[in-house]
Amino acid sequence: MSEIPGDSAGQAWAGKSIPSHGFAGDTGGADPALVAVLAAGHDGSASETEAALLEAALMEQVAGARWLVPVVAVADEVDDSGAHVVETRSDMAAVTLTSPDGSRALPVFTSLDSLAAWDAHARPVPVTASAAAQAAISEECHVLVVDVASPHATVLRPSMLWALAQQRPWVPSHLDDHVAAAVRAAVADEPEVDDHRVEAGEPAGAGVLRIVLALRPGLGAGEVGAIATRIGERIATDGETRARIDALTFALEAAH
Repeated sequence: MSEIPGDSAGQAWAGKSIPSHGFAGDTGGADPALVAVLAAGHDGSASETEAALLEAALMEQVAGARWLVPVVAVADEVDDSGAHVVETRSDMAAVTLTSPDGSRALPVFTSLDSLAAWDAHARPVPVTASAAAQAAISEECHVLVVDVASPHATVLRPSMLWALAQQRPWVPSHLDDHVAAAVRAAVADEPEVDDHRVEAGEPAGAGVLRIVLALRPGLGAGEVGAIATRIGERIATDGETRARIDALTFALEAAH
């Protein structure tokens, strides 16, 4: 007979209810509509426009969902005076993940089952999406990772994280009116730029904003690089705009 997984206090997951915290009656199951959108994001057949709509639909589902943030016991004081080290006091702490490049992520889960499949000893704390995002920011995390290690594991990028934390709607940066206005303002001070446009960059699904500049002919490589640098710096100085863009690239085309 297989062992029924339990939490760090030894309480079995099966039939376990979550403390209310505004979620009274929650049995720990996943929202089927949310899981369906998460799974659809792994299809890979969507066009650029469809992918943007899918991401927007995902974020709408995410914002209204209940999330489970895993917490684990961490030794705060130990007694090493004897033959064995003994924990004398421990605190509960949220789990964070660190990638090889040093970026940090806060894992969140759609259900008790998905959390138990990842770590049967972590305790679930039910939270709103905005609370999870705010916790991630306070822990200096760059992204949220949904149902890590599952077939539909999904990374919510920094722009999504900040939108959730600020409780505002999210749209891809190349479709964001705020971003478009900020780019116009940044380009306006460059007389060598005849025109510009914003579009989705590559790779698809990475949240890259590409600014296409139509420059007057005759500029050297150094001048072109300086123009792009100045525009990028102007955009970066606005914290609100920076929070809506995951990555920024430039492309050139001949002025008409």
